[in-house]
Amino acid sequence: MQSLISTSPIFAPNRRSFESYASPTALPSSPTPFSLRFCGLRREVLRLSQLKHRVIGTTSKKTRFNVSSASPDGNGSPPTTFDYDLVIIGAGVGGHGAALHAVEKGLKTAIIEGDVIGGTCVNRGCVPSKALLAVSGRMRELQDEHHMKALGLQVSGAGYNRQAVADHASNLASKIRNNLINSLKALGVDILTGFGSILGPQKVKYGLDNLITAKDIIIATGSVPFVPKGIEVDGKTVVTSDHALKLEFVPEWIAIVGSGYIGLEFSDVYTALGSEVTFIEALDQLMPGFDPEIGKLAQRVLINPRKIDYHTGVFATKITPAKDGKPVIIELTDAKTKEPKETLEVDAALIATGRAPFTKGLGLENINVETQRGFVPVDERMRVMDAKGNTVPHLYCIGDANGKLMLAHAASAQGISVVEQLTGKDHVLNHLSVPAACFTHPEISMVGLTEPQAKEKAKKEKFKISVAKTSFKANTKALAENEGEGLAKLIYRPDTGEILGVHILGMHAADLIHEASNAIALGTRVQDIKFAVHAHPTLSEVLDELFKSAHVNVDEHKPVAV
Repeated sequence: MQSLISTSPIFAPNRRSFESYASPTALPSSPTPFSLRFCGLRREVLRLSQLKHRVIGTTSKKTRFNVSSASPDGNGSPPTTFDYDLVIIGAGVGGHGAALHAVEKGLKTAIIEGDVIGGTCVNRGCVPSKALLAVSGRMRELQDEHHMKALGLQVSGAGYNRQAVADHASNLASKIRNNLINSLKALGVDILTGFGSILGPQKVKYGLDNLITAKDIIIATGSVPFVPKGIEVDGKTVVTSDHALKLEFVPEWIAIVGSGYIGLEFSDVYTALGSEVTFIEALDQLMPGFDPEIGKLAQRVLINPRKIDYHTGVFATKITPAKDGKPVIIELTDAKTKEPKETLEVDAALIATGRAPFTKGLGLENINVETQRGFVPVDERMRVMDAKGNTVPHLYCIGDANGKLMLAHAASAQGISVVEQLTGKDHVLNHLSVPAACFTHPEISMVGLTEPQAKEKAKKEKFKISVAKTSFKANTKALAENEGEGLAKLIYRPDTGEILGVHILGMHAADLIHEASNAIALGTRVQDIKFAVHAHPTLSEVLDELFKSAHVNVDEHKPVAV
């Protein structure tokens, strides 16, 4: 869910980096939400190990039969012939990416979707949120009289049509969803409709009474918004991101519970459209999951100048929707003392407290798999682990459902990695190379470790780290756009030149981060990338200067042993 609803970097086994819960009683039975911030990045580089190559066998002609005709006692025995080489449960970004790669590799593939093609990202997340943020960016620019005058422009009376804005988001989601459906059909992927579940080894049930078999199965069921206890969601005045993206109304005053990047992005939209925003954050500072230096700058740029106030160190213990002429009532409790603090009365409340895996009803008990707080346990190759810690043959789980890295593009990358394994090539995704972005104005992006995480890793492994920084104020293109507010930060090892993390706040930060992401993925060191050539004048020179400013204590003309 990258963007508003892509989910954030959370890694196993230490993947319990929690979003700020709205209530102290929110830790119970329901699946635990995880941060939609940039927190929880794995503190140790993934260790690559060898995987024995697997050979894909021949498959039989596809057959379907009624589940009632299959003996329940036989569910534990794997079939000897298969309807499909690969069946994917869930047709979000992760499942779609895996399916396309599978047919490219020659696998007979089916994808099962119980809701709509595209999942959260396309229908209730990344895609419609970008449409709203495109509107907020233009509104913000048109309303900035000082900015316009600096460019010699005069604009007056900027306004918007709420329904037209909402239609823009809805139409974009429909267009992308249709594109996904057409791409699957064009490549010969069978789209099966109905809720999918595991009936037994290499057996999948979907809909009411359909059973198919597959040599391999991928679970890609994604996640849903998490609503803590004590919060009553009516979908109108107390909403989750699913509801807010429909933009059915723009409140004069809205409280946003959680200051991760879902909350930040919505604050950007609402304030641009005229709302006043109040953040409610359980931790002691806003945006605690960001690199602290970037978070501090983000607060100065994205929060302080806007109609935003905030309460930190408090839980929203109870939220009651507006009704009978009364406003939304929010009861706040001190996060440390658990004592009642104060009550807010607002026009609306957005619950941005994280997302929970959508894994109930998957039939995992049929193959002796136990979820961990709702997440499907997997190893570094996305192979599902059973209750005894053994891998379940031919079963994989990708994306939000496994909780390793809750981002739409991470789900797709994990799916592609699995397909590579299925077709005989060992592949392990380095999650530290997967970037994340917050599409505010200006944008924030990051890849790798934050400075505190890098320091902890350095202390544990006994090496030193260095930090380099460059400002957008020295970039010609940024100055030409009158957008000089921004910072790029590099965290690296001065003894080897290894890039540990890069964080950017500034114009088009979400696009700029990929040079650093690819460098980490390819193992490129600082001493090598500093010789890369960047076009002038472009924003890419922010990173050019960043890498050139780093000082590495090795012979830059000799390769470093990895």
